[in-house]
Amino acid sequence: MNGIFYFSSTGNSLFIAEQIKAGLDGEIRYIPKFTGDLNIYDRVIIVSPIHSFGLPVLVYDFIANMKFSGPIYIVLNHGGMEAFAPYFAYQLCEEKGLNIRSVQTVMMPEIYTLTFSQPKFLINLVLRKAPKRLKPIIAAIRNDKEIIIPKPKRDKWTPKHLENRKNWHMLAGDFRITENCTDCRKCIRICPTGNIKSENGRILFSDKCVACLSCYHRCPEKAIVYLDKRKKDRYINPLIRENNIGADQP
Repeated sequence: MNGIFYFSSTGNSLFIAEQIKAGLDGEIRYIPKFTGDLNIYDRVIIVSPIHSFGLPVLVYDFIANMKFSGPIYIVLNHGGMEAFAPYFAYQLCEEKGLNIRSVQTVMMPEIYTLTFSQPKFLINLVLRKAPKRLKPIIAAIRNDKEIIIPKPKRDKWTPKHLENRKNWHMLAGDFRITENCTDCRKCIRICPTGNIKSENGRILFSDKCVACLSCYHRCPEKAIVYLDKRKKDRYINPLIRENNIGADQP
C-alpha cells in the first residue's frame, strides 16, 4: 500500500496528493498530524511545497526523523523558482540513509503573496496545466524510476534558504488582526504548530510560526494582514475541498 504524505496550507500539495492517489491508490496522510508507523506502507510518497528554495520546517523534520527502509518518492511544487530544493531534499534523504528513489517537481500557483500577487489568468493557466504535468511524475513513481539528483556545481540558493529559515518563526510578528475579525478561531484550528490563540477575544501569535501562511490565506474575513497592508488577494486551490486541507484520506 502507498502512503502519500503531504503538507499543504492552501491546497496545492493536497491536490497533487489526490491526483497521486487517483493514479496509484493508497492512503493520504497529513504530515503534521501523523504519529503512526511508516512501515505499514510498501512505499512512501511525500508531497510538499518549496519554501524559500528549500523544504518547509515540518517536512524537513518529518524526513529527518523517518524510520522507513522502503522506497521513498518526493514531489515538490513551486510557484516561483525551485532553485536547488530538489537536491536539498534528495541529499537530506541520502544523509539519513533513506531509500530515496526520486525527487520531482511541478509548478503550481504561487502562495507567497504577502508582498505581490500573481495575475488571475496565470493562476488559472497553471491550474489547467497541472494534471497533464503530473501524469509523467505519477508514471515515474508507478514504474519505480530512479531519478538521481546531482550535486550542483555552485549552490547559492541553499545558504539563502538556511538563513531565511532562521527567521521564519518571527514572521507572524508582522501579522495584524483587523476589525473584520469575528473571532471564529479558524486560524487557531488550522495552524499546524499551535502558534495562534485567542485571549480576551483577541487573536494572538506566538513565536512558533513556520511561514506556511495557512491563517493568512484561509481567514474567511481576510482579517489577517501583513505589515498593515490590506491586500485583498488570497489563494486557496479551487480544485480541492478546503475542509480537506489538513485531513487524512484513507
